[in-house]
Amino acid sequence: MPINPKKTPMKEQKSEERIKNFNEVPLGYSEEYAVIEAERCLQCKIPKCVEGCPVNVNIPGFIKSIREKDFDSAIRIMKNTNSLPAITGRVCPQEDQCEAKCVLAKKFEPVAIGRLERFIADWDANRGMVLPEINEKNGLKVAIVGAGPASLTCAADLQKLGYQVTIFESLHSPGGVLIYGIPEFRLPKAIVKREVEYLSNLGVDIRCNIVVGRTFSLNDLFDKGYSAVFLGTGAGAPQFMNIQGENLLGILSANEYLTRINLMKAYKFPEYDTPVKKGGTVAVIGAGNVAMDSARSALRLGAKRVLIVYRRSENEMPARIEEYHHAVEEGVEFLWLTNPISYFGDNEGWVKEAEVIKNELGEPDESGRRSPVPIKGSEYRIEVDNVIVAIGTVPNPLIARTSGLKTGRHGIVIADENGRTSLPGVWAGGDIVTGAATVILAMGAGKKAAFDIDRYLKEKYILKKEISWSI
Repeated sequence: MPINPKKTPMKEQKSEERIKNFNEVPLGYSEEYAVIEAERCLQCKIPKCVEGCPVNVNIPGFIKSIREKDFDSAIRIMKNTNSLPAITGRVCPQEDQCEAKCVLAKKFEPVAIGRLERFIADWDANRGMVLPEINEKNGLKVAIVGAGPASLTCAADLQKLGYQVTIFESLHSPGGVLIYGIPEFRLPKAIVKREVEYLSNLGVDIRCNIVVGRTFSLNDLFDKGYSAVFLGTGAGAPQFMNIQGENLLGILSANEYLTRINLMKAYKFPEYDTPVKKGGTVAVIGAGNVAMDSARSALRLGAKRVLIVYRRSENEMPARIEEYHHAVEEGVEFLWLTNPISYFGDNEGWVKEAEVIKNELGEPDESGRRSPVPIKGSEYRIEVDNVIVAIGTVPNPLIARTSGLKTGRHGIVIADENGRTSLPGVWAGGDIVTGAATVILAMGAGKKAAFDIDRYLKEKYILKKEISWSI
């Protein structure tokens, strides 16, 4: 039977309907559609798709099981390496990773690996998630600081290896960027809660409202009997442009904006007492996934017009193509090759205008993208009621300042490829090491660190015990 050149379509809410609610946009595969899509997989002897996966999922294996309708086997294969498939199936940029390596993509559209991943994770949840085998407890404790994707992955892997893992989270809900940074319509909070409960069922102890560096120090964790510490606190400190008028009311970081909407449920005001200004015209500065999330959220809150202002062109935009297409469908407008240079407010201190300047593209910079060069005399003003700044984040310096961790530019923690930091017994991974990146890359860092922590502790404790017993 000939291979369908295109992915099996996945149903989603119509754009005119979804901009009025915060419900999930894609609706997922049925069993029938999942099997049809799985049949497109070539089952390559040398699976390039696995090379593109930061957590090394056995992609041909779980897809083959779906094709054979052995869904139980499919989810077990998946969870051998990925403890959060319902999350990665929704927010992982598969088009740049596993699907980009798919052999089928040389001639046709690649296999919809992300959609199949989401399908099997949701199937598992609907039947009641089955726990994997867990090694016998070895008596050693590991502390995880932060409850984002890197930390959750590291915790799950170590718990399965026999360690007693405790996660310390500063906020009142675990999940990190999954819970406060990604909108409900892209990643429902019920999904995050479900994946976190899976970790709890594995035996991971999750303690919220604890700020390591304030409640107690990094050194205190070792005094409490923890043999190793993993830092997965992310990059939650927003960056601004430091231009005239940026301190006016109505200008805020995407971090604050999305946290109010996602974690504090501002979209349900007044049921939840966390209002945000809806704005007539909202300008979002930047064109990454966070900018798209902010713009699409502003539309759902009732903004009459939403603009994304980006200093480069569409070709240099860092956002996922899927998110960009959804934003276009929903009515977001784009001002390419444009940058704000100052803001002006009314007598009460609220922003009312943004002065912007047009750019042209020059030579590539260190990121490999062509640099924006301002065009003299091209300045003009646009009316705005709200400005959301989504130009990147950096790690919170608290832990580094209170522990002596070595850091680099913008407070990035210095760590080797396995996550080992300058402090003995302390690992770090995810955005705290790389700067703002993707969920799946953070998970990959958590997995590498878990493997290295296990190796380190076996050498330090378990092997020593075996030697002493033999004497």
